[in-house]
Formats: sequence, structure tokens, C-alpha cells
Amino acid sequence: MKTVKPHTPLQYIMEKASFFGLDFKVTEDVLIPRPETEVLVYTVIDIVKGSRAKSQGLDILDLGTGCGCIAISLMVRLSSPSSLSKAAEGGRIEDLTKNLADCKIIASDISEKALDVARENAAINGVSGRIEFIKSDLFDDVAGRFDIIASNPPYIARTEFAELQKEVLMEPRIALDGGQDGLSFYRKIVRKAPEHLKPGGYLVMEIGFGQAPFIKEIIRAIKGFEVMVVKEDQYEVDRIIVARWTN
Repeated sequence: MKTVKPHTPLQYIMEKASFFGLDFKVTEDVLIPRPETEVLVYTVIDIVKGSRAKSQGLDILDLGTGCGCIAISLMVRLSSPSSLSKAAEGGRIEDLTKNLADCKIIASDISEKALDVARENAAINGVSGRIEFIKSDLFDDVAGRFDIIASNPPYIARTEFAELQKEVLMEPRIALDGGQDGLSFYRKIVRKAPEHLKPGGYLVMEIGFGQAPFIKEIIRAIKGFEVMVVKEDQYEVDRIIVARWTN
């Protein structure tokens, strides 16, 4: 019998977590999906609905995929008319699914162990082979340009680790540690994202409590980026920020 360490989250013990109505395998090599991150998935879907690029297919990058919950949830939703028909107004699904058969999603992560879990989750949810998983430290080994870059980067400040619940500390530090002020990854992502966005492309990121004003400044410091919206989660906390590359 496997020994369970004190304060091990139930999801790790069961090796299972629910996200966006789907089941995902989780191990101690990946962050446990949170309901708040579902707002990011819905935000990307809203962008897809209004995107002109859908007529030509979409290229989406999930940067720092972890267990793959964002990329897999998007692929399941964008490629499955049957699951959309119940939610679509009047049962019409054409606006979202038409010509999305060639929707391409790349999911990257610095951790090969995390990618192994993500690949298994893609198979569990029926989209194995439809998502390309690559090992990359942020954009280092990512090629091409995308209509949408989505990311839930590490955003906990190192000064806050002493106050975290012991259960959270059981999760991989690499998926939590956002540098001294929690903003390290936002600076790196925003600085390099323009090289990987198509004209008019979107950068969609999850953010931590109280970080919205600082991340807005980071985005606005890059000429050609425009902050579009900040969305709240179910707790009325600013959780998702959307920027558009206007160049």
C-alpha cells in the first residue's frame, strides 16, 4: 500500500480531479485544477465565438499546460457539436463549430512528467492526437504564431508561501512560485508574446488576487498591446485578464 504523506490533497490520493465537467488524472507532478480556471476556458470560448479567424481555423497555445485541463477542455468543447448543442441558443451550433475541424491547439510545459499526465488526460477525454504537446520553457521551443495564447502561470509571491495552506504546499513548487512579487512570469510572457501572436491575436491569462493593476501596467508598457477586459471569478475576484496584440 502506498504511504500517504500528511496534508496530501484528496485529489492526489484519488489521482482524479474534475474540471469543466470533465475528469482529469492528477499526480503530484501537476497542479490540481481549480474552478476559477474555468473562467479562463469560458473566456477563450467567448473570443472564439466572435473571432473572424474561425472561418480559417484557429491556432491556440496553452502555455504551461500542467495536467492539460485548459487545452483539453477547449478541444473537447470546440470540436464536439453534441456537447455544444444543449448550450447553444436555439440549438444552433454553427456559429461556434463551423470550420473548426482544423482548430489546432499546442500545449507546452517545462515538465516532461506534467506532459505525460497531460497526454494521458487527452486520451481519457477522447482528444488524443488532436493536441500537440511539447516541452518548452515558456516560449523557448514554441514555433509559429497563434490567434489565442492562454496561460495560467505561477503567480504566488515567494513572500506568501509561509502563509499557504499545507495542502497547497504539497503541489509542485514550480507551478506555484511566481517570483519575489508573483509577477515574474507575467513580465516574461508579455514581453515575448508579441513574437507569437498573429495580428489582432489575444493573450488570456489567469491572475492572482490584487494583481490586476500591476499586470495592466506590464501589458501597457509593451507598445501594440491593449488591455481588453478583466473578468471576475465566482468569488468576485479579478481572475482573468485579456489583452490584444493590435500590431
